[in-house]
Amino acid sequence: MLEGKLVAPWAAELRRECREAAADLRGRELTIELRNVTCISEDGENVLLELMKEGVRFRASGVFTKHVMKQLARKIRRNVKEPKK
Repeated sequence: MLEGKLVAPWAAELRRECREAAADLRGRELTIELRNVTCISEDGENVLLELMKEGVRFRASGVFTKHVMKQLARKIRRNVKEPKK
């Protein structure tokens, strides 16, 4: 569960913790619940985007957090649809 502000240095800490947790999953899916997140910096968005691309699942609550997660999901879908140059 993630709460509060997702800004540096906490964004890097989230990345590090997720990678450590993923090593112990034994094929299970990593899901992070975003609850009461009040701020997501550009660093935080970048980490969330990286984790989404790596297959980490998210459950978001709150209008702000849901909006940010939908925007990031759209970014991923656009990148998949666009031909590589």
